Amino acid sequence: MSFFKKLFGRKPKNDKYEMGLHKTKERLGNLKQVLANSKKIDDTLFDELEDIFIQADMGVDTVLYFINELRKEVDNKKIEDPNLLAEIIVDKMFEIYLKGEILDTELDYSDSRINVYLFVGVNGVGKTTTIGKIAKSYVDQGKKVMVVAGDTFRAGAINQLDVWANRSGATLFKKEEGSDPSSVIHDALVLAKKDKYDVVLVDTAGRLQTKVNLMNELAKMKRVIEKNIPGAPHETLLVIDATTGQNGMRQAEVFKEATSVSGIILTKLDGTAKGGIVLAIRHNYGIPIKYVGLGEKIDDLVMFDIESYIYGLFKEFF
Repeated sequence: MSFFKKLFGRKPKNDKYEMGLHKTKERLGNLKQVLANSKKIDDTLFDELEDIFIQADMGVDTVLYFINELRKEVDNKKIEDPNLLAEIIVDKMFEIYLKGEILDTELDYSDSRINVYLFVGVNGVGKTTTIGKIAKSYVDQGKKVMVVAGDTFRAGAINQLDVWANRSGATLFKKEEGSDPSSVIHDALVLAKKDKYDVVLVDTAGRLQTKVNLMNELAKMKRVIEKNIPGAPHETLLVIDATTGQNGMRQAEVFKEATSVSGIILTKLDGTAKGGIVLAIRHNYGIPIKYVGLGEKIDDLVMFDIESYIYGLFKEFF
């Protein structure tokens, strides 16, 4: 059974996607109309589809690959009716994201250890807010949670994290502004072991220095974490502001080279028409999306669900 027919048979479970993706959906909104108005499948139609997907910020490389896959499917199945492309478009989007893998969007968590998650990303992407929201979700599950103010350079970063720690019910570990981040992380993990915390969420500075400096700084942090908690960090999560579009792609590239990013958190997906970045990131870098931000409320950071995402974009087809 195709992914299209699977979605047609049952609506995905998360309605937040439908609301949160409304701007991207508007950008793709004339897709059904384009197919309906086309009398045949030809280069003109493929060019129109290409323009629509590029405008949704799927990225040129991903769009060219995607259109090529559509062309091959049309040739192989001898498809002549443009309306039948709707099913193929949906199926190919699933294939681009899944890459034949079974993806688990949940963070790597175990009750038998202290779970350490390292958050990286440039300033202004919503890293601190994201940490606060994830802290709240674990506190609500009855977990003992510590957030670590590892961004000791940006003015106000520690205070901002303090606000979110209070709001989420987590414990904040901090030192004075300007402290060595690795020293802060070391002392925080010593305390986390002593007081038996379940989850430690580590904020980091978001300065895009030279790649060498970025690599060295992140490598030092990871060594300190590994020394204190063997096998940690259990996730290294890159936070990207979805509204930045292709700039977010460049960030993914830099951080992927600088550290072993295990997942992406896309913030502000509700505030952009560039929701296609989800597919672009996965296609180009192979990194799964773990969470997406679909609003400003503390519970509007949700685990990524590819079915709800596709349904949210193409509901008019179902």
